[in-house]
Amino acid sequence: MATLQDIRRRIRSVTNTRKITKAMELVAAARLRRAEARITQMRDYADRMQELTAGTARAAASLRGLTLLQQREERTVAVLPITGDRGLAGAFNAQILRRAFALERQLRSDGKETRWLAVGRKGRSSLEFRRYALDRAWTGFTDRPSYADAQAIAHHLAELYEQEEIDRAVIVYNHYVSPLVQRVTEQEVLPISEELLRRDEEEEAEERALTGDFIYEPEPEEILARLLPVYLETELYRALLESSASEQGARMTAMRSASKSAGELIDSLTLAMNRARQAEITQEILEVVAGADALNA
Repeated sequence: MATLQDIRRRIRSVTNTRKITKAMELVAAARLRRAEARITQMRDYADRMQELTAGTARAAASLRGLTLLQQREERTVAVLPITGDRGLAGAFNAQILRRAFALERQLRSDGKETRWLAVGRKGRSSLEFRRYALDRAWTGFTDRPSYADAQAIAHHLAELYEQEEIDRAVIVYNHYVSPLVQRVTEQEVLPISEELLRRDEEEEAEERALTGDFIYEPEPEEILARLLPVYLETELYRALLESSASEQGARMTAMRSASKSAGELIDSLTLAMNRARQAEITQEILEVVAGADALNA
């Protein structure tokens, strides 16, 4: 049975832990507010970029010469899980890696080869621990990713695709819904789907009614060749921002839960300490009474 001193020592330890988790919760909440503002702006920008690319694709006479749009027989698929650089975020990293490994098993069962890339130290360390051949990893920016980080990833993926080292590229990340909800998402980024660049006739007619027809200079095919790499960078940047906001939300929720659990444990230990102290007092009283009875006898 734990002594009174042991219980007091444990209460102090849990109290110090609660101070840390509370501080981490406040920091994550502050970062989450900034991340939410960034992802809200980025979603609007990404939608406008898709509309611009779609409009240029509709005006192009042919899309056959654009490498990033070419569909090939799938032999090698690049899988890119987007994780965090740090832990203490609940199931944020684990659910990403679980989905990525499930995707790899599915590809292997279909007779396709998987080529691994990773964003975040957690993803890199997990892949290395499982002895997967890791093509490349990007770390150190998951808390606050920049557009340059997305450019570096996009350029590497585009280079692999253009050199026909991969035939498809899939990213796995957490889509931010709320601090309590992050939805694991698989998104195919290469080849860029022509369906994503096409909209229905009603949207096209509405756009023409508002803006009229465009005159393209240079030719739409040349403009589209420049737009597609930027579109790929934009999609990756949006995924990085979604993942960053999801990580902060998951960490804030996890630290809040940890602080609550620490408080409940402190209450339980305090009750046990009071009972142990009362038992000691009772024992001392009994010893005093027994000693007095012995003297009177």
